[in-house]
Amino acid sequence: MDVQVSTRPRDLSRIPKAMRKQLQAKYKAALFRVAQIGINIIQDRTKSGKGYKDGAFKPYSEKYAAFRAEKNRTLQPNLTMSGNMLGAMTSKANHKQAEIFFRGKEESGKASGNNVIRPFFGFDRKEQKRLGKAFERFIK
Repeated sequence: MDVQVSTRPRDLSRIPKAMRKQLQAKYKAALFRVAQIGINIIQDRTKSGKGYKDGAFKPYSEKYAAFRAEKNRTLQPNLTMSGNMLGAMTSKANHKQAEIFFRGKEESGKASGNNVIRPFFGFDRKEQKRLGKAFERFIK
């Protein structure tokens, strides 16, 4: 799963090499910080039972709701049983892009399956603007 936030970075080819390295380091740090904000957005929204596409998540099936009730878990869909899946969300960045992903095959598989039924891994337009503004703020 890949989520992208587009910006229009300056053309770095006309900048002296020493300054270019400084800007690239600044871009990497800014992109990493924006990815962390993105993770927080996804986790907070998901824990409140909302997806990025259609608002509230659709309800759990009766069978799964009964299973969750046995385990003393909330019946409001929030994609949290043990917390491992959302806790495995991490990011990496270079001077060109940042990537948000899930560590581990098992957690990545859970996220992929959940994202099909209840889309949570992405950003709506408002959130994309928020991330873009944060990037601009971090590179100044």
